[in-house]
Amino acid sequence: MTATFTALSGAAPVSVSRCETFARAHSFERPTLILDVDRVAQQYDALAAGLGQAHIHYAVKANPAPEILSRLAAMGSGFDAASRVEIQMCLDAGAAPSHISFGNTVKKPADIAYAHSVGVDVFAVDAAEELEKIAEHAPGAQVYIRLLVEATGADWPLTRKFGTTRDSALELMETARALDLRPVGLSFHVGSQTRDPQMWAPVLDGIAAVWNAAHGAGFALDLLNIGGGFPAFYGEDIPHPTAYAAKVMDLVHARFGDVPRIMAEPGRGLVAEAGMIAAEVLLVSRKSPDDLHRWVYLDIGKFSGLAETMDEAIRYQFATERDHENTGPCILAGPSCDSADVLYEKRPVALPLGLKAGDRIWIRNCGAYTTTYASIGFNGFPPLDVVIV
Repeated sequence: MTATFTALSGAAPVSVSRCETFARAHSFERPTLILDVDRVAQQYDALAAGLGQAHIHYAVKANPAPEILSRLAAMGSGFDAASRVEIQMCLDAGAAPSHISFGNTVKKPADIAYAHSVGVDVFAVDAAEELEKIAEHAPGAQVYIRLLVEATGADWPLTRKFGTTRDSALELMETARALDLRPVGLSFHVGSQTRDPQMWAPVLDGIAAVWNAAHGAGFALDLLNIGGGFPAFYGEDIPHPTAYAAKVMDLVHARFGDVPRIMAEPGRGLVAEAGMIAAEVLLVSRKSPDDLHRWVYLDIGKFSGLAETMDEAIRYQFATERDHENTGPCILAGPSCDSADVLYEKRPVALPLGLKAGDRIWIRNCGAYTTTYASIGFNGFPPLDVVIV
């Protein structure tokens, strides 16, 4: 069972609320993500204006809808691909191989060989064995070393799993050169949903120290991949994307000067605000007569698209047809038959007091990391449908 992508023509002029207007005007048999591709294009232009010389490489994992990839490819975007399938999707969307980087530091040898065979020449690395795989299956390729980043204040941190330390990075460059690969640069990720651009400063200080040490050791690095972290609006104020990106680039230039090649990998910041999920209330109940909070169960949960509610990291915004009513705190949960599928409990959500089973509910700014996180039929619940407006 896979998500269905349906394109709809005759859309209204582009606006932030176009998805919501469409969602409220239609009924859906199951949870459905409505996407506005024109809104993605607007975000791309806004980020590009602030990033200046940095070339956007869209993080495909955020949302691989073919319509999004095609639009971005036509606009000149590059792509950060994490798998063979994502590389193929980018090529099918019209992307040039030279605009695709294989950004996952954990790759199958066969996938490295495939990427090399179709012309992809830039690979991320954070371990010696990965270099050996690339040397064998993509001889002579460019590699950039991903550095470990400690906690930065991001709402969705990306520490520990990916990256290496300063000293190890220099050793990996030596290994790459010995394997006849081309160590061309460094990459890092400040963490997804980094709402304040000033949070980048201490991370950039650490990266610059490694950059300078590498140049001092004779490595003529010319590529700096600043990763993602560009935020979306989930109810807390964030800067305009152009202002945010411009501030980040000011911080970069202050530490690195004029770098020949700079890559940026926005995912959430490009597509989150371009999507809304249409869902349904399945049950409203209390565990006891004196329970302070209602339990509200939706037909969508962690396993069907809302995985980023894990640890209540991403705080989605909700709308209903009862928003004119008084509200009260609710514990929000998904439909699956397990105890892990509770979305918000530590910080309850305020929802209308009259909410009941059968009511429609809309979840705003869900364009990123929803379809890609949805399971294929856990408990028999289907993955998200997708509608393109």
